[in-house]
Amino acid sequence: MIGYGGDWNPEQWPEETWAEDVALMREAGVNQVSVGIFSWSLVEPVEGRYEFGWLDRVMDLLAAGGVRAFMATPTAAPPPWFGRTYPEALPVDADGRVLFHGSRQGFCPSSPVYRDKALAIVERIGERYRDHPALAMWHVHNEYGCHNSRCYCDASAAAFRGWLVARYGTLDALNEAWGTAFWSQRYSDWGQILPPRATPSFHNPGQQLDFRRFSSDALLDLYRAERDLLAGLAPQVPATTNLMAGAHWDMDYWSFAREVDVVSNDHYLIGKDPHIDLAFAADLSRSLGRGRPWLLMEHSTSAVNWQGVNRAKRPGELRRNSVQHLARGADAIMFFQWRASRAGAEKWHSAMLPHAGTGTKVWREVVGLGGLLKDAAEVAGSTVTSDVAILLDYGSVWAQDHPAQPTTLHKPVEVIKSWHAELWKLGVTCDVVHPESDLSGYRLVLVPALYLVTDHGATNLERFVADGGTVLAGPYSGIADEHDRIRLGGYPGAWRDLLGVTVEEFFPLEEGESVELAGGGIGAVWSELAHATTATVLDTYVTGEPAWTRNEWEGGAAHYLTTLLAGADLARVLGAVCAEAGVPVSATPGVEMVRRAHADGRGYLFVINHSGADVVVAATGVGLSDGDPVDGELTVPAGEVRIVRETR
Repeated sequence: MIGYGGDWNPEQWPEETWAEDVALMREAGVNQVSVGIFSWSLVEPVEGRYEFGWLDRVMDLLAAGGVRAFMATPTAAPPPWFGRTYPEALPVDADGRVLFHGSRQGFCPSSPVYRDKALAIVERIGERYRDHPALAMWHVHNEYGCHNSRCYCDASAAAFRGWLVARYGTLDALNEAWGTAFWSQRYSDWGQILPPRATPSFHNPGQQLDFRRFSSDALLDLYRAERDLLAGLAPQVPATTNLMAGAHWDMDYWSFAREVDVVSNDHYLIGKDPHIDLAFAADLSRSLGRGRPWLLMEHSTSAVNWQGVNRAKRPGELRRNSVQHLARGADAIMFFQWRASRAGAEKWHSAMLPHAGTGTKVWREVVGLGGLLKDAAEVAGSTVTSDVAILLDYGSVWAQDHPAQPTTLHKPVEVIKSWHAELWKLGVTCDVVHPESDLSGYRLVLVPALYLVTDHGATNLERFVADGGTVLAGPYSGIADEHDRIRLGGYPGAWRDLLGVTVEEFFPLEEGESVELAGGGIGAVWSELAHATTATVLDTYVTGEPAWTRNEWEGGAAHYLTTLLAGADLARVLGAVCAEAGVPVSATPGVEMVRRAHADGRGYLFVINHSGADVVVAATGVGLSDGDPVDGELTVPAGEVRIVRETR
């Protein structure tokens, strides 16, 4: 079964609408919903007084209607009494401003009183619903760190110091890691250390990086506390929390992914080519779960409410977006939310059941998608296999966020996404992996923007190439160690020998400035004065310095770019390294083709036509929705999707 549904918030509506909601869910093919996500003030309207009657009736309705419930813990939105009674638990920003109640996530992640009150309501919910027939999963919290990823209050400062003691053990080790001999920053007592609050000039880079790590860990610890409590009450019920992979970069999602029973993600369309950005988020979600099927916990049926211009989806776009996630490994397609809100900050966020009701484009497409997912039920449990991996480390992204860089125009997330986008256009599906993970199953590893890398990560990439793999690294990679200390001896630091290149100096480019390559390409943002030591120069700037090199390293080869390429120029390089690594490239403009397969060999081809014209692609098998045979060629109309059970 492919899960289908969304967040159901019946507490926003009169109780007489609840039965209608469940009936319409059945009509649409909905088989699971998340409930109770923002219900703390209703379940515990006064501290210590719990009112579960309404939620009992909701759960009973779902059970009677055959709809599974992902029971949420409502801890992402403390009620008004919490902030008034415990003002010391409110979050504080870097400028010392207290952020008051009035939206959501109004708590300090390191607050002991928040933790106590959160676990108290989680325990009550767990005890009450652990054996309910509708319960399928615990949905812990909601979008950790979306609005309070870092708090700078005194409680956070104390917790940060405790985290540093555990990490470094001694002040000497911390001072060495942070380079505190610079600017008279050497610490002689743990109590002197603060979060990177507002200061006259730049923060210490090591301090800032470790505070980002600590802040992510503080929220992860809250997740663990809730999960462990629930596991003790109902060990048979799995738990997850909805990440925001691909859009939110304040949390180390590699760490979170290790702690959930199944990865779940929220995704909303942003950008010029939103369906390509969607593919990146889906590939990252799958990769976080080490290739296992994952859950799309939220996306939108049409417009959202929080962008400057909230574009509505065109006819067919809801279906295409959903099937993209399905193709890239999702075993559940869910939305925020079931019924569009009448009031509140998200009243203009689209839903499965719009304000205008069932006589709408959105509702027709919701019902149609439910039918498609029912037809595709056999896909559940299958996986995606990739020959290509892109390296991503959140710590490296955070380190490069420090403003004292050679340039602030080199934005690692944008670079990573641009490389993924060109692979998408080449028809290549790829994974996103941590630098220290097992790379042995890949033919090609890409390192678009890995400024910071550990010794383990550096050696791991060398081993991959030595064993016959192919690598392409982008500029400003391998430069610093895990403490954001420069690797001395010449750039690119960790990989000078692997790449067969040494760089004397960086020459960042002004906005709008570019460098011309002898082979016809154009580089932007970045350039380097590099010298090939053992590498072969494949392309140069017109001034003669290396722009693209290739170095043979034991059984494999490592390519290096000294500037940022984009579009066709980047595609030319990626196409070349794919060919060298034996990675098939099959590009039809505007058409996405992805495969999933079961361990027993049953496979499925997903074809998503984002273009405005009909396309014909090679395929053999049977259409899942219509049962029609596909004998060598498949026609996919403009804007449509097709799923084929393949025969080979």
